[in-house]
Amino acid sequence: MPSPLPVRDGVGATRLHLPSEGRWPTVAAYMAERFFHLDPERLLRRFDRDEIVARDGSPLTRETPLGVHEFVWYYREPPVERDIPFEIEVLHRDRDLVVADKPHFLPTTPGGKYLQNSALVRLRNLLGIPELTPIHRLDRATAGLLMFSVRPETRGAYQLLFENRRVEKVYEAVSALPEGWDPARPALGGGPFPVVYRNHIEKLRAHVCVHVDGTREPNSETLVELISADDRVLHTLLRPHTGRMHQLRVHLAALGAGILHDGFYPVLLPEAPDDFAKPLQLLARELRFVDPLSGEEREFRTRRRLQEAPLSGA
Repeated sequence: MPSPLPVRDGVGATRLHLPSEGRWPTVAAYMAERFFHLDPERLLRRFDRDEIVARDGSPLTRETPLGVHEFVWYYREPPVERDIPFEIEVLHRDRDLVVADKPHFLPTTPGGKYLQNSALVRLRNLLGIPELTPIHRLDRATAGLLMFSVRPETRGAYQLLFENRRVEKVYEAVSALPEGWDPARPALGGGPFPVVYRNHIEKLRAHVCVHVDGTREPNSETLVELISADDRVLHTLLRPHTGRMHQLRVHLAALGAGILHDGFYPVLLPEAPDDFAKPLQLLARELRFVDPLSGEEREFRTRRRLQEAPLSGA
C-alpha cells in the first residue's frame, strides 16, 4: 500500500492500522491509549498541525471519529540518538542494486532509538534514492555486506533469491580459543574441521535471545571451516545454509566457540551502552548469486576486517 506521504530526511512515514470500532470515540483517543507512553497533549497537537493523514493524504483532526479510516500515516518523531561514529561504504551501484559495506553497531533499518543512525536512512540521504529498500538484513552488531533494491519494479526478483536460498553467503568470526584446543589436531565441538552444525531455533516474542529446542527437528544449518588460530583466538569461515535469527552466534556458542564480544550468547549479559572499541567479531564477508535479470554471475566481498583476527588469517 503506497504511502500518501513522501520519504523525508531518508525516513518513510509510519502506517498505523485502526480498529473499525471500540470504546474510543475518536482516532485521537485510540492513538492516545495505544501510545500511552507519549504525552497525550503533544500527540493531539500533531493533529492540529495536520501531521496525521488518511490514505488520500487528507489530514485528520482531534474530532475525526473512529471507523472512518482503516489506516493513518504519520512521521515518527525522531529520537535523541547517540551518534554511531563509523561510515557506511558503497561498494557497488547500478540501476537496480546498491551493495554497501555496513560497519558494526549500525542497524539495517530504523527502529527503536535508531533513525538517522541506520544503514537505510544514511544511504537514502547519501545517494538521494528515497525508494531504496533493503533486500536482506544484518544484525546491528554484525558488520559487512548488505544489498539494497533501487527500483520497486525489480525488487521482487532479488528478494526471491534470498527466499529461495539462491544467494551464497559467507561470514567470518573470531572466537576465544576453545578449551582443550590442540593445534596439531584442530577440532570444534568434538569433531574435526569442517564442522556441520544443526539445531532448531525459534524467536519467542518479547525475548531478545532466540530459543533452541533440542526436541524438534533442526531448522538451521551452518558449515564451519577453519581459517587460522593462534595462542589466543580461533578464526573461522561460516557458510550458513539457512538464515535463522542469530544463527551463527548460536551455533558457534553451542560448539564451545562463542564469538568475541557477544553479549547474548552463550550468556545474556546485562544491557550496557555500546563499547565501540569491542565490536562483535562477526563479519558478512561475501555474497554470490546469479543475477535474476541479466543471468550474470555476481560476487561481492567486504573491505572490512575483524580487528581480533590473527594476522595470518585469510
